[in-house]
Amino acid sequence: MECVVQGIIETQHVEALEVLLQGLSGVPKERVRVHELCLKSGPNLGVVPSEVRLLCDLAQPTPSWTIRHVGGAMRGAGAEQISVLVRTIVESKASKNVLHYFYTLGYKLDHELLKIGFAFRFHRGAQITVTVTSTNKMPRLHATDEAVPVTPGIQLVEITAPAAADNYNDVVSAVSAFCEYLAPLLHLSKPEHSTGIVATAGAAAASLMSSGGGKTL
Repeated sequence: MECVVQGIIETQHVEALEVLLQGLSGVPKERVRVHELCLKSGPNLGVVPSEVRLLCDLAQPTPSWTIRHVGGAMRGAGAEQISVLVRTIVESKASKNVLHYFYTLGYKLDHELLKIGFAFRFHRGAQITVTVTSTNKMPRLHATDEAVPVTPGIQLVEITAPAAADNYNDVVSAVSAFCEYLAPLLHLSKPEHSTGIVATAGAAAASLMSSGGGKTL
């Protein structure tokens, strides 16, 4: 399982967010450059359509591939009352032939994106990953070198943490507590429930940059 929240931030405030994350995590940032391909099953693969995402990590010296399938979100009264989305997820490493393999199975390319930015991975009550990326589209198939931003001036912030059936409450609490530190810069909520830009982000960013907020907290 995975706990996840998302938010958006103006690109002009990303440097301040990076300074804050550096101070909160105490770990170096990692470069993110991921080519994401969304595949959907054809009619010969059953009556229930399925979707998988192939992620090619272009930030590595040798690009590596991951298969990612996101399942349904946890439902019920308890799930509705928390601000963090809890969902099932399956990931597996794959060889560079994975795209051809899924095409052979009958999957079709629905769309592709290039995500560029950085990430921090650290432990703070749970194993938390904060990813800050711009989402880019390609004018031609697989032309990652020609990618252009989908939403210029806006970047996506995603916080995720792995969880299991017997500990997701603790992970939800850890993610929620961490989100409070970022509240001056951005709203974080369940995916597809974005509340937009924080009105105080500019003042908070200016304060962080002037005070040198990189000190580990």
